[in-house]
Amino acid sequence: MTYQSHEPGPLRHVEHVMGTVFSFDIREVAAADRPRVQAALDGAVVGLHRVDELFSTYRPDSEISRLGRGELTLSRCDPEVRDVLRMCEDAEHRSGGWFSARYAGGQPDPTGLVKGWAVERAARMLVSSGAGSVCVNGGGDVQVHGGPWRVGIADPLRRGELAAVVEAHGELAVATSGPAERGCHIVDPSTGRPPAQGLASLTVIATSLADADAWATAACAMGADRARPWLGRLPDAEAFVITADGTTWHTSGFARYTAGLCV
Repeated sequence: MTYQSHEPGPLRHVEHVMGTVFSFDIREVAAADRPRVQAALDGAVVGLHRVDELFSTYRPDSEISRLGRGELTLSRCDPEVRDVLRMCEDAEHRSGGWFSARYAGGQPDPTGLVKGWAVERAARMLVSSGAGSVCVNGGGDVQVHGGPWRVGIADPLRRGELAAVVEAHGELAVATSGPAERGCHIVDPSTGRPPAQGLASLTVIATSLADADAWATAACAMGADRARPWLGRLPDAEAFVITADGTTWHTSGFARYTAGLCV
């Protein structure tokens, strides 16, 4: 897997993995830095496939599936599995239990955090290689460095249209949860059922995509009534919400990130 070019300019790559599409956009790589950045891009793509091998709940041979069936103990899992599950435990504690990394029955399911963590890690690999302006998009969850970047938030009620545009500078993450793409897959951990107050889309902006992914998942599980005050108190994060009836609202600091609102 190589992307050989010695010409200055951007590097771009698209990879199908983890049941979705990951895109890499690296701006204006100098010719002298290109081999090192290309090697980091190779490594980032390999790393995404490794995450799929370890964490996919759809692969019976993944470590997370084997752990759930009792064929593997946590102490014998790959260190990355232990690290991610510890992060999930921390997110569960910090969200008051609304984020959960367990199926009904207690089997491990870190889906609500692991993709954001994988995208964030891939972006950091590229930055460490010397890439100054990086955008990694994993199925609509985005981690950027440098910029400026413009990140569109899809309108779940008007296909093909944007609900908002985020202006991203420096290190910033944008994660969106909701039923639009995958159906109703987020449930109240205490009942195992979808929340009573439905949300069409909930986007969280933070520095870390692992955090943004977890908070978006937790807030969707809460439902609209509980999510609004909780998101307003969440430190170092902002949110933009579209309810099932098309009403929109956002936290007080969200506007400073917006290049435009379309609803």
